[in-house]
Amino acid sequence: QVQMVESGGGLAQAGGSLRLSCQASGRTFSNYGMAWFRQTPGKEREFVAAVSWSGNDTLYADSVQGRFTISRGSDGTKITVPLQMNRLKSEDTAVYYCAAGVYGSDRAQYKYWGQGTQVTVSS
Repeated sequence: QVQMVESGGGLAQAGGSLRLSCQASGRTFSNYGMAWFRQTPGKEREFVAAVSWSGNDTLYADSVQGRFTISRGSDGTKITVPLQMNRLKSEDTAVYYCAAGVYGSDRAQYKYWGQGTQVTVSS
């Protein structure tokens, strides 16, 4: 059974940092690209960052480039995908979702999704 669980969301001050984490298990996610998306009420879910199956390639949305860092690790049974978020802005406030699929920035490329974790940045 596929499980994708996000953690690490919460409240942060503008200019501060948060670290999200995603744990994916239940299939061979080592062959999958992994990504983070985010969504605010009334808006489409938007791409934040992605990391290739090897971990050697990353993509970032322009709005987070230079502030957020995505990576990936594995303990053999689970894939872990941290998202380090620095210099947070109020516009980073959203529900953040972890996704697994084909590496890229298009939401349609991702087949598996977590339930999301809320990030709120106060100014």
